[in-house]
Amino acid sequence: MSESEVTVNIDGTDVDVAVGATILDACRAAGIDTPTICYADNLTAVNVCRACVVEVDGSRVLVPSCSRRAEPDMMIHTDSERVRHSRTMVLEFLGSGVDLSQADEIQRWMAHYGADPDRYQVEGVELETMAEEVRVQDRLYVRDYDKCVLCYRCVEACGDDAQHTYAISLAGRGYGTRISTEFDVTLPQSACVYCGNCVAVCPTNALQFTREFELRTAGEWRPEEQTVTRTVCSYCGVGCNLELHVQDNEIVKCTSPDDHSVTMGNLCIKGRFGYQYVNARPDAADR
Repeated sequence: MSESEVTVNIDGTDVDVAVGATILDACRAAGIDTPTICYADNLTAVNVCRACVVEVDGSRVLVPSCSRRAEPDMMIHTDSERVRHSRTMVLEFLGSGVDLSQADEIQRWMAHYGADPDRYQVEGVELETMAEEVRVQDRLYVRDYDKCVLCYRCVEACGDDAQHTYAISLAGRGYGTRISTEFDVTLPQSACVYCGNCVAVCPTNALQFTREFELRTAGEWRPEEQTVTRTVCSYCGVGCNLELHVQDNEIVKCTSPDDHSVTMGNLCIKGRFGYQYVNARPDAADR
């Protein structure tokens, strides 16, 4: 092992990682799948969801693997009873308060741990949820805070990690905490520049493309039938890569790969939403 590496023990196996790597990095190097909700590879870890916690010998509390640095000779347990119990509780608490029906990755982990939010249901008492109307304030994307788990990803993408627009942040306290624009003004009245980077990082579809929302509402959203084609944005010379999601010969949304060296998953308003001209169809009378 070189001086630029440290060795940790994960579930009985020694793993070498670079100095400064996180426990999550070490878990991935060991091939261990770890649940994350607030963490994304192109964002700064904010430690708010606690879904990725692991047990470390000598530590009184479970530690978030996404931000805790790997230290020499760490003894890490990713599947102990304590870890499984904690992760299950986090998933159940989320599922008891918000709509996770479109959060595919979270649903997968709930099934893995057998998380059952319904066990918090008291007979005759309805579980309290966000219960907010979907905010459709423009033609580009919608905000459905009934699905929001307050992971903070959108705030990071709008702030220092990507756009530096700072159009949204957390507002309120306790159960009244929400993602909001300043003074809760409508999105068109806010500082939002409609880059859509917040939509790209949302893990629950609380933020989603308007066209996707329309198709889902009509029961016509069929991701299993969609094709995804990577291309280069035609609007300028930066070279941003686009992934065009096509259903029924129509581009229904545009994303960008997180591992692309130019975009790191981020786009501007033209790259994210400026594809509508491709879908334009001349009327029969104009042919």
